[in-house]
Amino acid sequence: MENFLVCLNAVLPIFIIMALGYCARLVKVIGRDDVPRLNKMAFNFFMPFLMFYNIYTSDLSSSLKPMLIGYACGGVLCAYALSLGYVLLTEKKPERRGVMIQGIYRSNFVIIGLPIAASLLGTSELGTVAVLVAIIVPLFNVLAVITLETFNGERVDAGGIILDILKNPLILSSAAGILALVVGLKLPKFVVSVLSGMSAATTPLLLFLLGAFFQFDGIKKYARDLVKVCVGRLIVIPAIFLTIGYFLGFRGVDFVALIGVFGSATAVSSFTMAQQMGGEAELAGDIVVVTSAACSFTLFGWSFLFKSLGVF
Repeated sequence: MENFLVCLNAVLPIFIIMALGYCARLVKVIGRDDVPRLNKMAFNFFMPFLMFYNIYTSDLSSSLKPMLIGYACGGVLCAYALSLGYVLLTEKKPERRGVMIQGIYRSNFVIIGLPIAASLLGTSELGTVAVLVAIIVPLFNVLAVITLETFNGERVDAGGIILDILKNPLILSSAAGILALVVGLKLPKFVVSVLSGMSAATTPLLLFLLGAFFQFDGIKKYARDLVKVCVGRLIVIPAIFLTIGYFLGFRGVDFVALIGVFGSATAVSSFTMAQQMGGEAELAGDIVVVTSAACSFTLFGWSFLFKSLGVF
């Protein structure tokens, strides 16, 4: 029950904020038609602050673990390949393909991974998880840009995809954060405070807008696709990559970090990216909501299983 409550406490705030957005739409504080414009603002302005700050505040000196990083990156790429192959075989609509691929391989590592690690191990061991976030999240974003550009229903232009990746604000902010970290750039305290404040505002804003856009009709409409994504995201992917990680000898904070990468729900930002890049946004939003609901139970199952094996 302790593990279940840890997962529930990490996931429940996500639902409360989404519910506030949904209620705000019901009382006409915000309209569903307002969400695309506000999402564009979040995508181009708020999310880059979040990406840069998360990377800039990481501690490479004490938390850089090449084997863990190598396995996590390799696992994400393999999960992406599995997602790509499965969706291409089972879904014919291009605008849904990109959203479903993203829904399966891309986890909510920042929002769920860090709280899970803090609850299971304490805040003193979060350095390893933060450094992994700084590396895995940009990888998620690059793959998402490639995928959504490829399956947006338009003719595939390799040069255009590369250019869009280079211009993507999330990629640019991640690159800037990594560069600042590597060269040891020390920003003034007031600048860091601004970055911290903007970063803190980003996730609640994304969740609120997701709730304002959500419609219950979509769950029935996309029931078949939602089941496929949920099974892939929450059962198949963690079963494969957590089991391999266990047999490779990852333990303690390293394994808890892997639970965040491979076991958590679909990333909230995947909804915003899908809406801004031509994917089926309603399906993307429903994927986030449904996987977030289910992951408190599946995370409990994976945590209980591996804790009983003495992994952490």
